[in-house]
Amino acid sequence: MSEWSLIYDQFEPKQQGLREALCATGNGYFVTRGAFSWVMADETHYPATYLAGGYNRAPTEVAGRVIENEDLVNMPNWSALTFRIEGGDWFNIQAVTIETFRQELDLKRGILEVEVRFRDKQNRESTLKTRRLASMADMHLAGIEMSLTAHNWSGRVDVMSGLDGRVINAGVKRYRDLNSSHLNPVVAEPFQNPDTGETMINLLVETKQSKLRVSQAARIRVVSNPHAFQAKSATEGGEEGYIEQTIHVDVGHGETVVVEKLASLYTSRDPAISEPGVAAREAVTHAPAFGRLLHNHERVWAMLWDRCDIIVEDGKKIQMILRLHIFHLLQTLSPNTIDLDVGVPARGWHGEAYRGHVFWDELFILPFLNFRLPAIARSCLRYRHLRLPEARWAAFQSGLKGSMFPWQSGSDGREESQKVHLNPRSGRWVPDNSCIQRHVSLAIAYNVWRHYEISGAEHFLELRGAELILEITRFFASLAHLNPQTGRYEIHHVMGPDEYHEAYPDKEDEAGLNNNAYTNIMVAWLCTVAMRVMACLDATHRDELMDRLMVDERELALWEDMSRKMIVCYHDDGIISQFEGYENLKEFDWEGYRAKYGDIQRLDRILEAEGDSANRYKLSKQADVLMLFYLFSREELSEMLERLGYEPLTEERWQTNIDYYLARTSHGSTLSYMVHAAVMARSHPEKAWQLFTQALHADIDDIQGGTTPEGIHLGAMAGTVDLVQRCFTGLDVRDGALHFDPVFTDRMGTLKLKLRHLGRWLDVTLGRDEMTVAAHRSWARALTICVRGEARELLPGESITFRLSHPGEDPVAAD
Repeated sequence: MSEWSLIYDQFEPKQQGLREALCATGNGYFVTRGAFSWVMADETHYPATYLAGGYNRAPTEVAGRVIENEDLVNMPNWSALTFRIEGGDWFNIQAVTIETFRQELDLKRGILEVEVRFRDKQNRESTLKTRRLASMADMHLAGIEMSLTAHNWSGRVDVMSGLDGRVINAGVKRYRDLNSSHLNPVVAEPFQNPDTGETMINLLVETKQSKLRVSQAARIRVVSNPHAFQAKSATEGGEEGYIEQTIHVDVGHGETVVVEKLASLYTSRDPAISEPGVAAREAVTHAPAFGRLLHNHERVWAMLWDRCDIIVEDGKKIQMILRLHIFHLLQTLSPNTIDLDVGVPARGWHGEAYRGHVFWDELFILPFLNFRLPAIARSCLRYRHLRLPEARWAAFQSGLKGSMFPWQSGSDGREESQKVHLNPRSGRWVPDNSCIQRHVSLAIAYNVWRHYEISGAEHFLELRGAELILEITRFFASLAHLNPQTGRYEIHHVMGPDEYHEAYPDKEDEAGLNNNAYTNIMVAWLCTVAMRVMACLDATHRDELMDRLMVDERELALWEDMSRKMIVCYHDDGIISQFEGYENLKEFDWEGYRAKYGDIQRLDRILEAEGDSANRYKLSKQADVLMLFYLFSREELSEMLERLGYEPLTEERWQTNIDYYLARTSHGSTLSYMVHAAVMARSHPEKAWQLFTQALHADIDDIQGGTTPEGIHLGAMAGTVDLVQRCFTGLDVRDGALHFDPVFTDRMGTLKLKLRHLGRWLDVTLGRDEMTVAAHRSWARALTICVRGEARELLPGESITFRLSHPGEDPVAAD
């Protein structure tokens, strides 16, 4: 196990789908799964390339009705590169005897390497090596270097390079009955370098509904000793949407032939181009050799790791997995993403699960970016701001004001949630009411405010952030109503984050629940923040915004009133009810179902297959009430409840609520382990550490039994990194100061990381007995650092070391 590499030393066909997702290479513009370059899609392999935000809409008849889905499109396969010896069969790893095998994803350099020593049916022994990258330095370029060594033979080798646009979306089995054809072929032809006469290939396709034109071009060259080989090439098209180029090379006994393939990818939405076909051809014509492409690529990755690495000196596997998670986050959302109009996909651009849609996962992803690469976080929030008109229209159609963002968002911001979904356990299509999870808008508002607090980006608040927060506040003010009997505001017919409860047991034909605690308390928080946003704007911008949005004093007064009078339901003497009436549900037979089924993470599917419903029981898929405990400290949440007129949240009640809901959670979402690890870190460190390690292994071990091959869980990956960065250090921004309250100092060894706050960098080193915070000289002013209640002023270029107390000790600060 390497701290910088994910390594497999055996070829296991049944694990190939998982490895292809985990070994994907990307650059924020596109991602290519880690399938071998010589394979085509079958039951074992699924080579695929996905463009950030590359969607297409297609209709399908399901259960007697036509349903339209917008999918992340499997784009043409640029990586096809294979060989054959002496005119035999094209290489098939399952048709040879494998003597040694090694697959390594080099996280530090962003390269996927595969090495196979094999013996074929003619007893020829060879070693095949490939190296692949999606350039982080030039987001339109990718490359593969292939070398073949002839150990005990000599003869002719044919190397074939292809661009394959015949692909369909077939990466998720439960979607295969849906319309999966998204591409129309336009052009597949060879072209020549006008200066050298070198022949290359070009493919142009167009998505059927969204009319996105995607062009790829590729060149292939023999780059080993030019005196040892005579290479000839031939090009042919064949089927529509496909073109290939073959090079014929004579290889001597003991010699190695090295071939490199450079490919480019452009689309009709790219800026500063005339036409994607022209751009792709010019890019691959002018592209450097693979070695230079690799050098530039490594340079950018070095910069990213300098900013984003988190060093944990205890536990080699923990270190590697944390870096794997950071790696995939940066391949999904990189500096190349900043000028793209894309959101935060729940499954990365690594597969077709969830159709590449944007949910609320940015709530778990943006905290890492806010403290490292705030420009990327800002671009993700811009994606939401650009879809304000669609969100306004959605609210208007529902008879509401403001902006109602969709639970699932894609290209244009309309609601992409399905009306029905397939339960693979029962084989039945059942209604899908997830679109009433209005809390997605609260996550957007929360992200906007936290981004402003951490980055200090006043221009962002003026141009986009304030409008987002005010329009979302206006929406919830119109969704709520005042109960004249209680004098409190209520919100009906919504779902919380849990997802197992979407209706009351006696009213399952009427979707939604009343007074979900997470939603109501977050709305009260939002109303308070809206007033703070107005105070942060200068008079000119405030007046302009109020005039443009037609916000008047009556609305401001309503928000102020809601911040103090939202209803929160309780039961069992201090337990915050997940929703009104929660206490009337039945307790669930956890032990009986575990004995019967073993894995009960997806209780909703199990119960539906039995003709039952999760709506009847006190159970949760993931944190709902406890999401409040994840997003806010006990002091902050207690202050919010007191503002609402409820009793403060004491340490005892805080813990009682955690224990109550943890005992009733199935962890049916990969986010669940991570959230619960954060909220339990101080009270149940043993259990919290166990949940943290489970969250770490969720994707690398595919603990959900087949979901990771369909696409990584980006929220869970980024969330585990944020657990270390923010939750385990106790990092918080309050009143302009940075606060730290570390936990797990005895488990992680020395922890080192960099943070960017208000545009300046800090170095943080956390050990078992002390914590050091150092400001770079670029700091323009002093910053207040508070560690476990001990506040100090940190000057530019200075460092402060805080002694960490343990039970029975007092904290002491020392320079």
